[in-house]
Amino acid sequence: MSAPSPATNFAGRLVSRLTNLSYLIDAATGETIQPAALPGLISSFGARLLSAGLKPGDPIVIGCALSPASSIAYLSAMYAGLVSVPVDESKLPLFGAALLDRTGAKALWTEKPRAFDWIADRKLQLIHGHPSEMASGAISPASKNQNDLAVLFATSGSSEAPRFVMVSHGNLIANTEAIIRSQYLEDDERAMLILPVSYCFGASVLHTHLYRGGSVVFDHRFMFSDKVLDSINYYECTTFAGVPTVYNILLRRSNLRSIPMPSLRRLLQAGGPLAPGQIQEMRAIVSNAKFYVMYGQTEATSRISCLDPAMLDQKLGSVGQALDNLEIRICDSDGKEVSAGQSGEIAVRGPSVTLGYLNEPEAERCIFMDGWLYTGDLGRLDEDGYLWIEGRKSAFLKMRGVRINFAEVEARVAAVPGVYECAAAAVVHPEAGEALVLYIVPSAKEDGLAERVRRSLPIHWTCDSIRIVAEIPKTDNGKISRDALAREVSKAS
Repeated sequence: MSAPSPATNFAGRLVSRLTNLSYLIDAATGETIQPAALPGLISSFGARLLSAGLKPGDPIVIGCALSPASSIAYLSAMYAGLVSVPVDESKLPLFGAALLDRTGAKALWTEKPRAFDWIADRKLQLIHGHPSEMASGAISPASKNQNDLAVLFATSGSSEAPRFVMVSHGNLIANTEAIIRSQYLEDDERAMLILPVSYCFGASVLHTHLYRGGSVVFDHRFMFSDKVLDSINYYECTTFAGVPTVYNILLRRSNLRSIPMPSLRRLLQAGGPLAPGQIQEMRAIVSNAKFYVMYGQTEATSRISCLDPAMLDQKLGSVGQALDNLEIRICDSDGKEVSAGQSGEIAVRGPSVTLGYLNEPEAERCIFMDGWLYTGDLGRLDEDGYLWIEGRKSAFLKMRGVRINFAEVEARVAAVPGVYECAAAAVVHPEAGEALVLYIVPSAKEDGLAERVRRSLPIHWTCDSIRIVAEIPKTDNGKISRDALAREVSKAS
């Protein structure tokens, strides 16, 4: 193994690429971190973290908001050789204790002082404040190897504390550089970021634009989507990124059609399927911007494939080709590669495939095998090497960007009186991205069962339909056949 090098520290390498165009801006408050100040802030706040007694390799939870301060803290921890654990600040009260226990975090940073009842019995450094107000000298980037741990990214979850994916400095460098090439980013880019940095998609937008020498504008006001559209214009943003729900909201609940955005060069979409009709509608309305459809997973750092906008009409519905440093293959149930046009599980190999799951060796062995990441997604490669997603092998759906386990849904529904058995499946939904389809075997003939089930579901779950059936398809070992359910949903759609 080669000797550790500061140049292999992802945050250090990013800082070395910042230019006089590298601003961080909070659109809601107007706070602006000037290019001349940004490298020094990352270095000095890294020094502040080390002065608190933290040592290289120690994990630190970063309470993330959509703000320049959160992003500086996140990058500073990596720069100093710590392991960043970016977590949505709003989830800290609910999951904080479990997050600390799972990650072994030695410190917690939030911009504003926060009191948590689970802190008292833990030896934990609590660090509060804006990095610009906490300067502590300056340091050089910590020396790191390619496989040294840089970030613990949480997989999205609904009601349980998530598992963590171990992302190395080498993973971040490889994936960031490949994304930059796939999107043809220039050094004068300015991204509008409404996605949290605790989500690998949001983090990748931050990474790529700063690494290329550009800027990032943060705006947490997407509930009032026209404010974000106005900010895109005011700050002359060139990139906008969103999951399917974001684009459907823009198409149905904003003044997108009457707010021209001439500065936009690209629209980025990932995080689940967006219907081809919605893609074409967005392209027609924002005709000056190229539309990039992408596919990715946290377990592969972020992006896996990208559909070049020049091929969108010819390959509409595809998620494109593998990034130029990755390899994709389609495997049958025995793990053997199948021919072009045949369906199977999507597997990925290359420098973006992460180190695995933190302290979950059993789960890791089923997914990371012989250098390949088995994604749990089903798809096919056509003769030209373009990937088409056809479903999900794994037992969860992604609703409004949040993973919800089918087992969680089925347990909740099974507790409703009158339900003998339940199986959950997913269907594409124009606003939620994916919505629930419930198959229910009743314990007796009862009127109003479907309505009672609907009332039992959390308000933020979108249920497309409830189907009362005589039996649920099973595998030979008696488990719910997810493949058979998916086929049933496809036939009924």
